[in-house]
Amino acid sequence: MSELSVALKDCGALQFGEFVLASGAKSDYYIDVKKAITEPKVLYLISQLMAERMQIDNIRPDRIAGVVLGSVPLATALSLATGIPYVMIRKEKKDHGTGKLIEGELNPGDKVLVVEDVITTAGSSIKAIHTLREAGADVLGVMSVIDREAGGEENLRAEGVSFTPLVKASVLVSENR
Repeated sequence: MSELSVALKDCGALQFGEFVLASGAKSDYYIDVKKAITEPKVLYLISQLMAERMQIDNIRPDRIAGVVLGSVPLATALSLATGIPYVMIRKEKKDHGTGKLIEGELNPGDKVLVVEDVITTAGSSIKAIHTLREAGADVLGVMSVIDREAGGEENLRAEGVSFTPLVKASVLVSENR
């Protein structure tokens, strides 16, 4: 069993029962990565594994992007692990303050890696990709902790971006059933 699988199981992030996912699909398991990333040791492990994958896959972004709320701790931790600045992508404009969809410095032409906790259909990632592209960014790809293997990879490929999960849900679940 991988170190990440053990960490996710030990912190209680992997749960079995009846769940409705953000996509509306039903599942007999749930991976609560938000529970995992609020544990410093697990968040640190995830950031180190993501940084290693960036090195292995030769991913060299100018910026890391996290979608508010769940992916921001991942973007922050990966930024600290790599020294690469990050931006936060809002799902919708606020009606107060600056009203920006992107918080943090992003320049036209910046190469961006989007990080996510769990990818199911990749709907929120695709929305973030469109927001980043509208701002002139070049989205290199999406990296997630978990791939639920429910069409997300194919949907991201259709957007012309690569997808790198740290672990596939089928592996995580089979190692822990």
